[in-house]
Amino acid sequence: MVFKAKVSKLYPALLSLCAGLIFSTGLHAQVVPLDRVAAIVDNDVVMASQLDQRMQELQRQLRERGTQLPPDEVLREQVLERLVVESIQLQMGERAGIRIDDATLNQTMQQLAQRNNVTTEEFRAALERDGISYNQAREQIRREMIINRVRQRRVAERIQVSDQEVRNFLNSEMGRIETAAEYRLAMIVLPISDSASPAEVSEIADTANEIYQELRDGADFTGLAVARSRGDTALEGGELGWRRSAQLPGPFASAVASLDVDGVTQPLRSPAGFHILKLLETRGGEGQMVEEFDVRHILIKPSEIRTEGEAAQLIQRIYERIQNGESFATLASAYSEDPGSALNGGSLSWVTPDSMVPEFREVMTSIGQDTVSSPFQSEFGWHILEVRGSRNVDMTAEMREQQAINLIQNRKYEQELQTWLLEIRDEAYVEIKI
Repeated sequence: MVFKAKVSKLYPALLSLCAGLIFSTGLHAQVVPLDRVAAIVDNDVVMASQLDQRMQELQRQLRERGTQLPPDEVLREQVLERLVVESIQLQMGERAGIRIDDATLNQTMQQLAQRNNVTTEEFRAALERDGISYNQAREQIRREMIINRVRQRRVAERIQVSDQEVRNFLNSEMGRIETAAEYRLAMIVLPISDSASPAEVSEIADTANEIYQELRDGADFTGLAVARSRGDTALEGGELGWRRSAQLPGPFASAVASLDVDGVTQPLRSPAGFHILKLLETRGGEGQMVEEFDVRHILIKPSEIRTEGEAAQLIQRIYERIQNGESFATLASAYSEDPGSALNGGSLSWVTPDSMVPEFREVMTSIGQDTVSSPFQSEFGWHILEVRGSRNVDMTAEMREQQAINLIQNRKYEQELQTWLLEIRDEAYVEIKI
C-alpha cells in the first residue's frame, strides 16, 4: 500500500524546480499554483499540502481545548519538524518490511469507534463534521501504527534491565506497593452524619446487617447498591474499580484479603459510616497460578531483501513440508530467524500467555496439544508454532519479577525514545525548502 509520496534520489531537485511553476489553459484561464515541497527527507518529501493539513487539524484541536495558539510561524516550524521525524520513521518501517494491511487497519478503526461509544458510521460522520475525511484519518492511523511498530523494535532493543535493578525495585517501598495484590471492588455505603445520635447509628447498623443478610441469601449486589447505597458510585452498582491493598484502610484490606471472588464483607464501620464490599476480581499478590505452555516455533521475517509476500510464501512452504512428515526441529534449525530458539529446534520451552504478543498468544491458547498451527503473522513476522504440553504453576515470584521489569522498562522507554529520535534526526538528510 502506498501511504506517502515516494521519490528517487533525482526527484527532490525536480520537485524543487517545479514548486514555483504555474500552468494555464488559455489566455484568460485562472492561475492555479502547484503543491510545493516543504522538506526533503532522505528519499522522501514532505509536501506543503501535508503541512497545511496538519496545521489546520492541530489548530482546531488546540481551540477546542481552549489553548492559546502560538504564532503561526512557530507552530508551522513545530509541525514541520514533527512531519520530518515521522517521515524518517516511516522510511525505516518500509525498509524493515513493516506493513499494516487493510484488515488490521479496519479493525483498529472499529476499536477507536467503540472506545468513543459510537458505531463506525457515527465515527465517520463525526470526523466529517470536524472537517477531517475518513480516508485521511484512516491513513494517518496507518502511519501511526507503522511508527509504533518501528519504535517497539528499535527502542525496546536498546533498553536493558539488570537483575540488580529488579532486586532494588522489589525491595523498595514503591516496589512493594506496585507489586501488591489488586482488587476490583464494589461497595454499598450507608453514611452516618457527625451529629447522628446513638439511636440513629444503631438503626443504620441494623439496616447494614439487613442488607448483608439479603446478599448472603442471594440478592443482587448491583441492584441493592443502586437502590440503597448512598455512595458516589451507587448508580454504577457501587463499582469502585481496581484498588491496591495499600490504598485501602487497614480493616478494609484485611477483610477483602480473606474473600473469595464474588464474596462480600460483613458491614465495616468507618468514621464515614457502614460499608459492605464485594470482591469482583483480583490480580497480583500471592498464589498466582498461571497456565504455561511448552511451545516451539519457526519465525520468518520480512526484510530489505525479502518482501512480505515472499516471507508468507516461504513460511507456507515450510508448513507444507512439516505436514508431509519432515522434522519440525530440523526445519526450525535450518530456517527460523529467531536466534534464541532456532538452535534448540525452535523450542521456547515453557512460556506464559501474557509473555507473548497477542497473535502468538491467541494461536497458542486455541490449538490442541501436539498440533502444528497454520502460518500466522505478528509484528515480528510469520510464525508456525506447535504446543507440546501445558501445566499450571505458581508464578508469584516470577510474575512479581516480570512486573518489576515491565515497570522499569516503561520508565526507561520515554527517555530512550527521545534519545533515539534525536539520533535518527541527526543521521538523516533533511533539507527544509520553505
